[in-house]
Amino acid sequence: MSLRHLTRPIALALAAGSVLALTACGTGGDSASESPTCPDGKIRFGVEPFEDPARLTPAAQKLGDALSKSLNCPVEVQVTQEYSAEVLAMQNDKLDIAIFGPLGYVFASQRAEAEAVASFADANRVLSTYTAGIWVPKDSDITSVQQLRGRSLALGSVGSTSGDALPRKALADNKIPEKEVKIDYAGGHPEALLALTNGAVDAAEINSQQLASATASGLFDPAAHRQIWSSAPIPNDPITVRGDMDPAFKQALRDALLNLDPATVGEIGALLDVSPPGPLVPVDRSTYQPLFDLAASLKLTEGDV
Repeated sequence: MSLRHLTRPIALALAAGSVLALTACGTGGDSASESPTCPDGKIRFGVEPFEDPARLTPAAQKLGDALSKSLNCPVEVQVTQEYSAEVLAMQNDKLDIAIFGPLGYVFASQRAEAEAVASFADANRVLSTYTAGIWVPKDSDITSVQQLRGRSLALGSVGSTSGDALPRKALADNKIPEKEVKIDYAGGHPEALLALTNGAVDAAEINSQQLASATASGLFDPAAHRQIWSSAPIPNDPITVRGDMDPAFKQALRDALLNLDPATVGEIGALLDVSPPGPLVPVDRSTYQPLFDLAASLKLTEGDV
């Protein structure tokens, strides 16, 4: 089940440049720029576009500020316009560290040898999870995935774990060819939700993170909608490091991340529906093996991003 036919517009966007530098956090200095923990005088930190930029940007900057202080090195926070752009940026040595979606990490590990370092835990230091979901209006006649044949379905972005791959896996599990569903890639989780609430589609993917965020902000009323499908729990997004970075930097990054104050991590953790938020905890490739299996089951390869 290839995404290859969907990637040309994204490739064009990448060629035009779709990584946005938000800020260089911290001041650094000559001694810092010569340190193994400060490659090339700064650390380039990528963040996937999983939330409204107005909310994601300040949360990402706060995390970047904390890392800058811990590592004595300016941290340049970058939010990508597409999930695939973040993978390509790391592959092309434009990012040193990055928060990827679980499926994005699968491809980043293939294309940039990205290594998962840490992820977001709750207050009990238990790794947090989230779920993918498909929702319809409460008065819809659609009550199951089977009834999506001939109907319109808003997905998020190509390459998104919960906004693309898992809903498509739900179609496959129900033996529904994708050509029998009118799939519309809305551009992200918030856009898919709005497509549903504005009546533009019959159904939409809404993951548990976006559900919590949109409900809290008043953009979504769960009582006016119904969930017809939910995935199994997905381990939350990993913070990763590019595979060819200096081992001393990798260790310093790991130590810094795992010792950050939970209050510092909490703001961006809250956007990932981590409640109550806790510290970052260690993760590795094995944590995300179900996502490697998902990519294999859908026959997705690094060429699909």
